[in-house]
Amino acid sequence: MSSILSVSQLNKYVAFKLKSDVKLKGICVKGEISNYNLNYKSGHIYFTIKDEQSCIKAVMFASSAVRLKTELKDGMSVLVVGNVEIYEAGGTYQIIATDITPLGSGASHDKTELIKEKLYKMGIFDEKNKKPIPAFPRKIAVVTSMTGAALQDILNVLQRRFPICTVGVFHTQVQGSESVETICAGLKKADNGEFDTIILARGGGALEELSSFNTEAAAMAVYDCKTPIISAVGHEINTTLVDYAADLRAPTPSAAAELATPDKSQLAGAVDNLSALMKKSVLSRLERCDSRVDRLFSEIKLCSPKNKLKNNERLVNDLSLRLKRSIARAVEKKEYAFESRAGKLNTLSPFNVLSRGYSIVQKNESVVMTADDIKDGDRISIRFRNDTACATVTEITRKEEE
Repeated sequence: MSSILSVSQLNKYVAFKLKSDVKLKGICVKGEISNYNLNYKSGHIYFTIKDEQSCIKAVMFASSAVRLKTELKDGMSVLVVGNVEIYEAGGTYQIIATDITPLGSGASHDKTELIKEKLYKMGIFDEKNKKPIPAFPRKIAVVTSMTGAALQDILNVLQRRFPICTVGVFHTQVQGSESVETICAGLKKADNGEFDTIILARGGGALEELSSFNTEAAAMAVYDCKTPIISAVGHEINTTLVDYAADLRAPTPSAAAELATPDKSQLAGAVDNLSALMKKSVLSRLERCDSRVDRLFSEIKLCSPKNKLKNNERLVNDLSLRLKRSIARAVEKKEYAFESRAGKLNTLSPFNVLSRGYSIVQKNESVVMTADDIKDGDRISIRFRNDTACATVTEITRKEEE
């Protein structure tokens, strides 16, 4: 039986074997750069070299990176010169690159770009085709792996932000030979399940691990869905074809859950604000209605028969008083005129001279104006101021004419 080794001992042994193999020193590997990452603090470059079947991690330390004359990027085909060693802490072998020669764009990158250009011309990525994400979803479908951390992140955020929403999970493989087929099938089932929103998610990984989401079939499956879709594939720096085809792209699965739902605490605050506004509006309307009722009541009171009778009674009393005053003034005026005329008549009355010692002689109630109006033996009456005397004419003396 062989001796028992610890993990560290095993990694050290493998590292020794790799370093002692001269065939693994100064090797030249051709491939396509993926997951390019420049650590600006240390100056080291971390990336992956891949072809259509395999990939290997690589690192170029700052001492070698400063000699590079061309800026590297994902999808670039390169020739990498270096040594194969093992990273003992992680147990993974990698190329320690000493030189990198760009060869142009890689085959995988070119293939993806061709598919992207084709879908772009078909209008798959057009903004006018993007469907709005419902603000208050009742049911959300999550298409992802049941064993991945992305699902738990999404469920935790949904429960925290909008717990009244129903969540349906559709399991799918997110990498591997059958992943594209299961992704398309999961999207189709979710789209037929009467959900308000679909979240297509996968946790972070290398670009080659996201290759299933960079296929034409997956992008078309997203585009064909009638239900609005939020894509959350990989990390924020990763962008796949399904991200372009989706109605909305989220940088992470957790961010997708936040974009798909409102925050219950914000909703509670909004409800409180709306409640206060509604209460204020109702009170204001009631005040306006009360004022209108009071105004209408006053108008009705003014137009009521009882009020009209009072007004008419007041008017009649006023007219009666005015009539009495008018009659009194008219009577007073007539009395004044009568007294004035009576005074004038009294001044002209023949009886007025009786008070001065004169008398009036009458014969048969006619005034005797001259001696010719009487003769001897006539009965006459002599009227004084207060008394009347009767006499018989016995003698008439006439005045001699001169």
